[in-house]
Amino acid sequence: MPARKLYFEAIRVGDELPALAKAPVDRVQLSRYAGASGDFNPVHVDELYAKSVGMPSVYAPGMLVMGMLGQLISDWARGGQMRRYNVRFIKMVWPGDTVVCKGRVSDRHGSGGRYFVEIDLWAENQKGELVMKGSSQIQLFYSLEDENRQRSGQSPIVVEVPRESLSNANAAAPATSAAAPSEEGDEADERREGVTSKKTVPREKPAAKTATLPSPKKAKK
Repeated sequence: MPARKLYFEAIRVGDELPALAKAPVDRVQLSRYAGASGDFNPVHVDELYAKSVGMPSVYAPGMLVMGMLGQLISDWARGGQMRRYNVRFIKMVWPGDTVVCKGRVSDRHGSGGRYFVEIDLWAENQKGELVMKGSSQIQLFYSLEDENRQRSGQSPIVVEVPRESLSNANAAAPATSAAAPSEEGDEADERREGVTSKKTVPREKPAAKTATLPSPKKAKK
């Protein structure tokens, strides 16, 4: 039996996505990902090479973790359409690390029969350390009735929904300890993880950068 679809009318700002805990990363997974993606950078699959360039071992490609966060969204937004997805790499993921993907609805709005939810996303390792953060926009039908109308060629249900931002809600109430990492904390995150945009690093060593689907963007400075 297919999973019940998700509709805009049932979503509220602050709703949390069910956390997705992935199995510990291992070298077999890294090899399989290299074959599937065509990315055979030796720092991800060749232990001796990785150590020769100063790494303690091979490490997971950032795009692998990005795919894990993407799975979190697709599992949650049943029947929705992803309109935007971008991430920021914060910390390397090593063999043996367990990645836990999390998310929260940060905004919802609708106009002219089109309805969108904005999602704050982040991933942590087994130590609770932030390894990736990002965001996504999902378009949904307003309700089952709205979906049936549009699929039968009728006009959509039109409900004007002004933006209901999580940041506005936080301004009116004390923040909780479960709050998602905020954009204002980027610099603090980078200082804590030793990431800087001013330092020049070899190609094999990752620096904090931004990836965007479908169109890659340049690194944030």
